[in-house]
Amino acid sequence: MKLKSYGISLLAVAVAVSWAVARESSPPLGLPPVPVPVNNLQDNLKIQLGDKLFHDKRFSSDGTVSCATCHARAKAFTDSPLPVSEGVGKQKGTRNAPTVINAAYNHSQFWDGREPDLESQSGQPLLNPVEHGLRDYTPILNIVRTDPEYKKLFKQVFGKSGREITIEEVKKSIASFERTIISGDSPFDRYYYGGDKKAMSEAAIRGLQVFVGQGRCVSCHTITDTHALFTDNRFHNLGIGFSLVDKDLKEMASAFTDARKKGTNVDIAVLTNKNTSELGRFAITGQWRDIGAFKTPGLRNVAVTAPYMHDGSLTTLDEVVEFYNLGGRLDENEPINNFQSGGIRPLNLSDEQKNDLVEFLQALTSPEYKKQAGVSRLDPVTTTAIHANRDPVL
Repeated sequence: MKLKSYGISLLAVAVAVSWAVARESSPPLGLPPVPVPVNNLQDNLKIQLGDKLFHDKRFSSDGTVSCATCHARAKAFTDSPLPVSEGVGKQKGTRNAPTVINAAYNHSQFWDGREPDLESQSGQPLLNPVEHGLRDYTPILNIVRTDPEYKKLFKQVFGKSGREITIEEVKKSIASFERTIISGDSPFDRYYYGGDKKAMSEAAIRGLQVFVGQGRCVSCHTITDTHALFTDNRFHNLGIGFSLVDKDLKEMASAFTDARKKGTNVDIAVLTNKNTSELGRFAITGQWRDIGAFKTPGLRNVAVTAPYMHDGSLTTLDEVVEFYNLGGRLDENEPINNFQSGGIRPLNLSDEQKNDLVEFLQALTSPEYKKQAGVSRLDPVTTTAIHANRDPVL
């Protein structure tokens, strides 16, 4: 008998109001149709153009960084195992690179949700000093307006050439390519939506029960009767990294608010200053309720996208599960910060339940990423036998 649905998705509402839905092909098992904005409909040539732009290292100040540098296909569109991303000159940012897989379904982009869609998101790393390091978009436009292949594609896709080509067409193309990076059909999907009761191991099935039951994971990582995006698209303070700002929080928040009013670039500020980064969603909204809050990430392919959390501070799924089991900490004697989300509290899971929960999380890996990462332990028959060696193999 199928489990009860958990969580209420607002995706259908958003689509009805301002989005068109891509219907060219059916989405993978477990996923809804990909939402596509009406002013940037999908097109095969536009996707091809976006793919080329996504992988072009010339779009950085030293010619070493492309979008794919931090979102590599061979690493499930992350830069695993780096805790935080490295840009030009090997400069380190402050945040872990989230996977691009299924980012098309996000209601907002970046860990703090500072951009509403893929189009606006794609332009920011280009101008960030610790990412692509460009001062403005001029070098990119010079390339796409003169490179023979780009000239041909922009003319075919947008009917534009020369100075008619702007950064908006570049961003739209990259976003269109990113909307093709979707992934479902995991062992969980085949078990839960496909009715294949042998698709998951017995341990993973028990782990699913923990996920929706005592573990309360489903409260934020939602599942519905028809699909599972494993995110509520909301922002929560888990306590990760908050000790950096907790002591001088009022002064820091006040100083940042003043700086923002004077025109401080938020994108640059949060990636170049660790303390500012830990303000989380507050840096965008200025609301105290958002202090230290970060977006709930989806869990698909989580077994091959380590490390975890917005700062990459947790390295294994075992560590993540233990963190939640202890109520948002790795040491039960650690104090809880006053802004931590109310739903974070000790779970009192047994060792077997924690192991089973990790087995379930491994069962969220889609076939194409299981093969690339060499995660053979995700096979239902072998998961239990090699449970002790479950760290992602990248």
